[in-house]
Amino acid sequence: MEKAMEQIVEKTEVLIEALPYIQRFNRKIIVVKYGGSAMVDEELKKNVIKDVTLLKLVGFKPIIVHGGGKEISRWVSKVGKEPQFVNGLRVTDEETMEIAEMVLGKVNKGLVQLVQELGVNAVGISGKDGGLLKVEKKYSNGEDIGFVGEVTEVNPKIIYDLLEKDFLPVICPIGMDDDFNTYNINADDAACAIARAVNAEKLAFLTDIEGVYADPADKSTLISELTIKEAEKLIGTGTIGGGMLPKLNNCIDAIENGVSRVHILDGRIPHCLLLEIFTNKGIGTAILHDSETKYSVNE
Repeated sequence: MEKAMEQIVEKTEVLIEALPYIQRFNRKIIVVKYGGSAMVDEELKKNVIKDVTLLKLVGFKPIIVHGGGKEISRWVSKVGKEPQFVNGLRVTDEETMEIAEMVLGKVNKGLVQLVQELGVNAVGISGKDGGLLKVEKKYSNGEDIGFVGEVTEVNPKIIYDLLEKDFLPVICPIGMDDDFNTYNINADDAACAIARAVNAEKLAFLTDIEGVYADPADKSTLISELTIKEAEKLIGTGTIGGGMLPKLNNCIDAIENGVSRVHILDGRIPHCLLLEIFTNKGIGTAILHDSETKYSVNE
């Protein structure tokens, strides 16, 4: 009986700990970039959608921007093509672009379905809808990699309209250029551009790593909070490499353009989003303005 009471008290303490964060971010926009293993594992997928749905129900205004790289590669292989990448970017010829748009559309509606099952109204759109994402052709170190787009302009009107009508927008990273050609966009880039355009309070990246490490070879060096200056210093040391380098640069860019906080989280940890946002210490890496402190929720 005593143990059961202890567990009840612990649950109460967790709820009370979450209260100032719920108050602080009520009616604020949070963009969640959803990708990696959390999109492939069905149980993790359900947990992520539960987290985002809970954020919506406690008063946040969440927006999901999703990738689908692993699924695209699977379908590209199915038609007998070999997925190709240059500096981490998918080489996207016309046929691959067609496959990517088809797959991302399927992923998009699958996520909408999961949200709807939890009793929240969601609408799935792509960057083509309402002229949301305008792009130009992106080159990789001067190399032509096909229909890969760099976001040049965001028209957030359709997002604001959906949020105003109490829908949860689910966005796939496809855009058009001035000639209305279709381009695939890196989902991190799309999430970053959208977060800037809607002045998001938070941008959360769900990834396959725990966060940013001072020493990537030493898992005990996870950094729980990082200012822009500290992040730039870390990049300057050359210890940040691979997929984390563009992600960290995206984080810095987002904060310099009006996003208050950016979180890098391990999407493989169940309910990582709630743990990072609603608890004092969190579990990933939060990147902030040089003038801000992560744990002061009443600023």
